[in-house]
Amino acid sequence: MGRGKVELKRIENKINRQVTFAKRRNGLLKKAYELSVLCDAEIALLIFSNRGKLYEFCSSPSGMTKTVEKYRKHSYATMDPNQSAKDLQEKYQDYLMLKSKVESLQHSQRHLLGEEIAGMGVNELEQLEHQVDASLKQIRSRKAGAMLDQLSDLKTKVHKESQCLIISIQHTHIFINLQEEMLLETNRDLRRKLEESDAALTQSMWGAASAGEHSHQQQQQYHQQQQQQQHQQGMSSYQANPPSQENGFFRPLHGNVALQMSHYNPGVTNASNSATTSQNVINGFFPGWML
Repeated sequence: MGRGKVELKRIENKINRQVTFAKRRNGLLKKAYELSVLCDAEIALLIFSNRGKLYEFCSSPSGMTKTVEKYRKHSYATMDPNQSAKDLQEKYQDYLMLKSKVESLQHSQRHLLGEEIAGMGVNELEQLEHQVDASLKQIRSRKAGAMLDQLSDLKTKVHKESQCLIISIQHTHIFINLQEEMLLETNRDLRRKLEESDAALTQSMWGAASAGEHSHQQQQQYHQQQQQQQHQQGMSSYQANPPSQENGFFRPLHGNVALQMSHYNPGVTNASNSATTSQNVINGFFPGWML
């Protein structure tokens, strides 16, 4: 299947354009080499890519420079002498015209600077004044525009710096608030620990007081129990050996009651034993365990 006809126009795709250039370039260099070998022709081929890279082929052993010099000599030799003189005359006329323009511009520049205006007439001076005014207007307009641009840049810079400063202040406030919250939390913890220590100290003091009172109560109960046991022992011995009047165990008190009580050693008694003993003394009898 044959390849279709390629449309001769610029290839828009950059990659395809580079690929096509490489293929066609290599093919052209190959064709030039084949033509020089087959026909013994002196061929010089110069190719510049769109990027300015040079590709060349020269079949002459002397090199590309000799071939190009040979081409120049041949081109100048074939030129018409009349045509060459005409071209030189046109170039000289162009030179004279450019020279006059340069001189006119130099005179205008000196006039604008206030130089060489002594020989100028009123009309020329008015024209120069209008030119200077127009130039000043343009200069002032450009200056105002430059100042406005500079002012806009300064405003933008100030706005950015103010935004950065606001953000920095906000971060500082946030940091300060966090520090305050941390300090408040630390104070609350210390206050709670202090209250707990005070409560523990108070509880320990109340516990010690309660323990002392409990110990005192236990001692009182112990003394009461001892007194009750002694009383019970006395009653038991009294019931086991009841006294009789015949034996003279219980004798009426005819003498001094205080003398009879001198034989009594009370020890530690409670209120009930004291009451019983007092009643027996009143009746004139002493129990045997008290004699």
